[in-house]
Amino acid sequence: MHKLLPPLLLALLMLAKPVQAKTLHVVTDIAPVHSLVALVMQGVGQPELLVTPGATPHGYALRPSQARILQQADMVFWIGEALTPWLLKPLDNLAQSAVKIPLQAAEQAIRLHYRETGHDHADEHETLDPHMWLDPENAKIWLDLIAKELARIDPENGARYQANAAIGKAELNALRAEIEAKLAPFRTAGFLVFHDSYQYFETRFGLASRGTISLGDGRAPSAARIAKAREIVAQQGVVCVFSEPQFNAGVVNTVIEGAQVKTGVLDPLGVDLTIGAMLYPQLLRKLSTVFINCLS
Repeated sequence: MHKLLPPLLLALLMLAKPVQAKTLHVVTDIAPVHSLVALVMQGVGQPELLVTPGATPHGYALRPSQARILQQADMVFWIGEALTPWLLKPLDNLAQSAVKIPLQAAEQAIRLHYRETGHDHADEHETLDPHMWLDPENAKIWLDLIAKELARIDPENGARYQANAAIGKAELNALRAEIEAKLAPFRTAGFLVFHDSYQYFETRFGLASRGTISLGDGRAPSAARIAKAREIVAQQGVVCVFSEPQFNAGVVNTVIEGAQVKTGVLDPLGVDLTIGAMLYPQLLRKLSTVFINCLS
């Protein structure tokens, strides 16, 4: 005949059960940052992504499901206020207990400022070009930072985070050398980009931008800026004008009307790439291919 277990023995048996480790909720702002964090977290977990690649991060409205993601966050990796100032309030209100890491403030990170700001008295925040992920050297710095911060709140997996970051840095070194070799023949070819978001890539690989159609914050260009862009195309040896999937391509058609130049589509976020650890290297490789095809 079965007897009921004494309450004390039952309690001890329940305490003896293995306790599952708490799931780490890591949130990122844009797809390239998500990719770097996913690389470091391989074998441990998957980060969440807030801004879908098809949207511009300069202005974005969170959906209810994304707000819930922030509420559950233990850690948030984001470029920072210079790219997504609208994210400040949701981080303060929804992710109060989360550790928030603005990558733009990383020690030793390479920081460039917009070549044009559109403001007569712009401060440091307004002039910083936040498209810092387009320099693979910044990505390498961030991999170390991501691994360090993850290990701080999840020390049991610290060695894995550090090992993943080391592998990622080695792969980025090889990728940088590959892209440098491929772009070397095109360093004097003139081109125009849609908005001022590529100077990290241009500076790293020695490309020769003649200017931008729009300012770096993604605002629609004025008639005066379009007229200036048309003048640059006509007078400065531009061979290619680039549009972006996040912005109105019709503006580019206006700029190049009547000119014998090629067009291409540069994508700084990875709109048509698979979200995950491989997106970042694929993004840089794709950018280099688009430049080569349009400048050749």
